[in-house]
Amino acid sequence: MSTEQDQPHTLPAAEPADDPRPTDEYPERPWWRRPLFWLPVGLLLVLAVAYGTDLALAGSDIPRGTTVAGVRVGGLSSADAEQRLDQDVVPELLRPREVTAGSAELTVDPARAGIDLDVTATLAATGEQPWNPITRLMSFFGGDRDVEPVLTVDEAALAAAMTAVAGQVDSEPVEGSIRVEGTTATAVAPVDGQELDQPAAADAVLNAVRADAGSVDLPIEARPTEVSAEAVQEALEEFALPALAGPVGLLGPAGNRRAEVPVTAIAAALRFAPGPDGTLVGSVDVAALQTALGDALAPFTVTSRNAGFELSGGRVQIIPAVDGTSADYAALATALTEALPAPVPRDVSVPLTPSPAEVSTEEAQALGITEQVSTFTTNFTNENSGENIRVVAAEVDGAVILPGETFSLNGFTGPRTAAEGYIESTIIDNGEFVQAIGGGISQFATTMFNAVFFAGLEDIYHKPHSYYISRYPEGREATVFYDSIDLSWRNDSETGIYVQTSWEPGAITVTFWGTKHFDIESVTGGRYNYSDYETQRKADDGDCVAQSGSEGFDVDVTRVFRPVGGGAVLRQEVFSTTYNPVPTIICVEPGTEDDAGG
Repeated sequence: MSTEQDQPHTLPAAEPADDPRPTDEYPERPWWRRPLFWLPVGLLLVLAVAYGTDLALAGSDIPRGTTVAGVRVGGLSSADAEQRLDQDVVPELLRPREVTAGSAELTVDPARAGIDLDVTATLAATGEQPWNPITRLMSFFGGDRDVEPVLTVDEAALAAAMTAVAGQVDSEPVEGSIRVEGTTATAVAPVDGQELDQPAAADAVLNAVRADAGSVDLPIEARPTEVSAEAVQEALEEFALPALAGPVGLLGPAGNRRAEVPVTAIAAALRFAPGPDGTLVGSVDVAALQTALGDALAPFTVTSRNAGFELSGGRVQIIPAVDGTSADYAALATALTEALPAPVPRDVSVPLTPSPAEVSTEEAQALGITEQVSTFTTNFTNENSGENIRVVAAEVDGAVILPGETFSLNGFTGPRTAAEGYIESTIIDNGEFVQAIGGGISQFATTMFNAVFFAGLEDIYHKPHSYYISRYPEGREATVFYDSIDLSWRNDSETGIYVQTSWEPGAITVTFWGTKHFDIESVTGGRYNYSDYETQRKADDGDCVAQSGSEGFDVDVTRVFRPVGGGAVLRQEVFSTTYNPVPTIICVEPGTEDDAGG
């Protein structure tokens, strides 16, 4: 029989287990109390406090990790950073720098070149404190930021510095050429030049200062020569050496050899210049050739001569003009240039050109110089004055004054000095007789003025003496003094005037030849408006000249124009002159003179 233990039995299905803890004993915690919440929050709070503290401590300082030209300024106040830049950066940046320009090695001082560090702008370029917490965090672990220096530039000073560098760097190209010394020719090798690129050089110096570079390469531009060394050698062998190998014969119109150009003249006239395509071209210089030849071409030429005038038997004779022939030196230089490369012997024909006279016979005849128009003579006794009169008369003799021309005595003779043959003689200065170079020329001026007067020609300017001189016609005389008092007159006729002077001891005559247009009469009026003279006692210190006094007066001279051969008066001109009184001068022992007139 079965028993209960023998019978199988089935266990009941399990019920979901309930939390054995009562609900009121283990309540569920809220999210904000859970540890997983507070761990990240706590970390963020720590970081926030650190971030705020870092910002508070940094304030407005230069951002951490900032450098300028390798000098650390990060974390410093603006004032401290400015001081550090002044002390550590400025001296380093503005130190003199070695510069190289081609083969030249020089030194440039940035400060003297107008370059300086703009400290304020450089610090401004460092920026403000970064707000990014990651950036601030990373700055604790390196990551320096270098700020490029901000420079100020005095453009004028920098340009001047580059100009100074260029003065030591620039070189002109030396063209290849041929040097002729004596009669020997040698080659001169070409040498290229160079030129500093000044704007680019200025930029290079600025960049070197910004980058704190130790040395600077300055850009230069090559200035090559036009002529190559090969061209120089070719010109030497094919032109210079053959040119100096011997003389060149000069042929006349008939083809006969009448002279030659010696090697010395060829050497003196050779010239070389760059030609097309880098060649060196030889030639003969015209002016140098003419100088070197001197009168060697005289056998080929005929000197021209202007038509002129001469007096023979009391009549004017025309000297006919002679047309000449002159050498054409320009054409001769060209011919020689073409002939010189040829081997000796070599010849060239001398090119000739007509050389007509400047004044033809027909032109001289047209001047109408056929008869005597006027003549006047004055006399003198002073030998020194006579010598000066002779010199000036020789200068003026033969002068031709064309119709409408004005004659100036001072302009014609120029300065009358000892170098021109003039000597000391007596002149009147403020009423006294004194010695001066050229004394006596007023005698010639008076003589010429009277020739002008009686020829009926136009008086442009004349100045009578201030004191009457008895050897001159009163009211019809003239004084001159170079550069201040002149005698000038105009040939207002339609024919020319030929001036003849005739000097002999004690007398000077001036004669005008041309065509007579008037008969001239001189009418001298009576003296009037007299003035008394005074007596002066002067110390005789070696140059006192005693003289007698005379009254001053006025006088009028009338020039009356009539037709040639006589007839009614055509017109009249009045010349009024005032003569000052001439003082009596008594020479006395020094110390006994007085200033009172008597």
